[in-house]
Amino acid sequence: MPDTTRIVKPGHKEGTVLTEDNQLLIPPDNWAFLPAGDGPLTRNVKKRGPHWQVQVKKRKRDISMGIWIQKEHITAGQKEIEEKRNAPEYSKRREAEQKRRQKKHEAYVEEFYQATLDYLRFPAQHAPIAEKLALAVTKHATPVGSGTVARTSRLPIERKVAAAVIAWMRHQTTLYDSMRIARIKGKRREVRRELAEKSQQVLNRYRKGESVSIDCPLLVALTKQD
Repeated sequence: MPDTTRIVKPGHKEGTVLTEDNQLLIPPDNWAFLPAGDGPLTRNVKKRGPHWQVQVKKRKRDISMGIWIQKEHITAGQKEIEEKRNAPEYSKRREAEQKRRQKKHEAYVEEFYQATLDYLRFPAQHAPIAEKLALAVTKHATPVGSGTVARTSRLPIERKVAAAVIAWMRHQTTLYDSMRIARIKGKRREVRRELAEKSQQVLNRYRKGESVSIDCPLLVALTKQD
């Protein structure tokens, strides 16, 4: 089995793993665990020989915790990666890549903000509110690594914006975060759907140019943001 690359999950005891059919495996004595977190190092080490990739499922996603592999492969990989990172040209490439990513991120943030204004479609008298709301939603949804719907690549930006606005309003203008929701299958989804409908009703009043009272939940939430 050590000669076979496989995907496993953490065992009940430290230093053990379980196969997909719950077979208990103990890594060989000459193996060590390399935690996830350094992508280039992990890729370098994995290509050196058979390994066991430890994964856990979180929110329907498989998350890698690291790999078990021969100790000598980890040592060799660490040495090669360190040499590459100490080379002058590596620092230059990394700096250029970071600038490129930052520029791309800033462009996406601006695109998301403008798309949010387009989604809100508030008339002129409510434009200041639309700008505050778009800014608040964008600030919350677009940070790299935030895990929000805005960072997914599977949806067009229009759908990401719509979901991000409703999510922001659910947490900022309703009592959702303090609700006690029965642990019944589908109940939380039902509550979120009902709150989304109420949020859309609030947004529609602004879209129609209706006057709103000072105790409007959206106004109150945006005031707190200030």
